[in-house]
Amino acid sequence: MSETTTPRGVSAAPPTSTGPSARRAAIAGGVGTLIEYYDFSVYAFLAVTLGPLFFPSDQPAVSVLLTLAVFGSAYVMRPLGGWFFGRLGDRRGRRHALVVTVVTMGLFSGLLGILPSYASAGVIAPVLLVLIRLAQGFSAGGEIGGAATYVAESAPPGKRGLFGSLTPVGSTLGFSVAAAVVGLMTAVTSAEQMSAWGWRVPFLISLPLAAICLWVRVRLEDTAEFEAMADKREVVRSPLLAVVKEKPLAVLRVVGIAIAMNGTGYIGLTYFSTYLIQTQGFGKQPVYWASAIGIALACATYPLAGMLTDRFGRRPVLITAYVAYLVVAWPAFALLGATSSIVVVTLIYVVYMALNGLAQVPAFPQFTELFPRRIRYTGVALGFNVGTIIAGGSAPYVAAQLVESTGDPMSPAYWLLGVAVIGLITVLSLRETGHDRLPV
Repeated sequence: MSETTTPRGVSAAPPTSTGPSARRAAIAGGVGTLIEYYDFSVYAFLAVTLGPLFFPSDQPAVSVLLTLAVFGSAYVMRPLGGWFFGRLGDRRGRRHALVVTVVTMGLFSGLLGILPSYASAGVIAPVLLVLIRLAQGFSAGGEIGGAATYVAESAPPGKRGLFGSLTPVGSTLGFSVAAAVVGLMTAVTSAEQMSAWGWRVPFLISLPLAAICLWVRVRLEDTAEFEAMADKREVVRSPLLAVVKEKPLAVLRVVGIAIAMNGTGYIGLTYFSTYLIQTQGFGKQPVYWASAIGIALACATYPLAGMLTDRFGRRPVLITAYVAYLVVAWPAFALLGATSSIVVVTLIYVVYMALNGLAQVPAFPQFTELFPRRIRYTGVALGFNVGTIIAGGSAPYVAAQLVESTGDPMSPAYWLLGVAVIGLITVLSLRETGHDRLPV
């Protein structure tokens, strides 16, 4: 028996925001996601610095691998965070959950900035590092699914792709800002200063950023979709149970798309910098700036991807992205391995992450279009976070381990090919929903 008191179906005219309120929702979602993902990704850009501080070893590659493993450990908590914040968002409101996620992420990121190193605290230092990363993963589990839901429910009809593009712009720019901040700190400190205290500054910056995002989000109203759901007493007691019982195939499809999107994206967002510094011998500072500039320039193309998916649908744009990754995976690593020019590296970042825009931008509205509003936040968060565990947090570690175990710097290209094929198969199983109204 259904847990709701109203029939299911598709509304002939679901409530939507228009004009300034829709733009405010999109901007608030993007800004909050940017800050949240800045907090989450600073760790990845500092991996080469953090490795010897928390996992000292005679072999630098071992220290970096352990540091990347801790980066991946945060993703273990994402489904739990997705369940908690999905339940909160589906029962108490999207806005309420999004306020809590950004506050918790900011606080835990600030704590990273005051952690003792292994030299001063011994084994307790890496233990605390892991615990705080787990807490960050819990918080991140509720962010992007909630932002995608909030923006999709606020967007005008026919523009969910364009308005929703600000969510992946925010999440991706978070990595760019993190790279820029780490690059700036590397520029203004010596190697000794960076190891002694400079690495703490990017984490501590999270505290004022979280305060800014809190100010933005508490000023928002909840979506008209959620208000209508609450007025009609459609709120379910257990959104997770309802999702698993009613929409298991939808969850699996979100998982498949998330595997492809994150498995390709995190290679560019987090692994390229480690690969260039650790394997190819580039200096840290130029790599950080190449990352920041290349990722930021790529983000400028994301609204175009949003317009394309609103015009042609979700499936054609997603299929184009996955086929493109099948084509460029090998040449991208071949060029990174052959070039000594940081300009070429920057151009590779731009092209690679622009392709990831084609994979990300249609994906988030696609996720929201697979679930009714009663369980939308939970459904999106559950599927996305499971896929992110499988191929997001693990991507930089798997790539680094492939290079270390095979001795072949081209080996991460095989990972890209595999996750792109998973995405392609998943999208081919979907019907086109880009021109439909959100299901109720």
